[in-house]
Amino acid sequence: QVQLVESGGGSVQPGGSLRLSCAASGYSSRSNGMGWFRQAPGQEREGVAAIRTRDKRIYYADYADSVKGRFTISQDNAENTVYLQMNSLKPEDTSMYYCAAGLSFGVNWRDRWAYPYWGQGTQVTVSS
Repeated sequence: QVQLVESGGGSVQPGGSLRLSCAASGYSSRSNGMGWFRQAPGQEREGVAAIRTRDKRIYYADYADSVKGRFTISQDNAENTVYLQMNSLKPEDTSMYYCAAGLSFGVNWRDRWAYPYWGQGTQVTVSS
């Protein structure tokens, strides 16, 4: 049984940083990608970043335009934990952040329906 557990959310002032973690169990990312999504109240769930590794090296990492240059997605050597380093946070980054896994090769990472596995989410609030 695949389980994804997010952690690292919290409240931070604008300009601050947070690091989200997603620990995966019962899952191997060797052939599939993982991603981070976010969803604010009344909004659609949107893709934030995704990563795919091959032979323990990053095959690709991609980001939503709104977070490029501020967020960094990474994966540990065991390939069962994915991180999202978020710097220069803005109030508009306030949202529930979800980890997703199981993205098949060649599928659009921004498509939420492309991921069969999801975590429960961790709240990020950016406010002064």
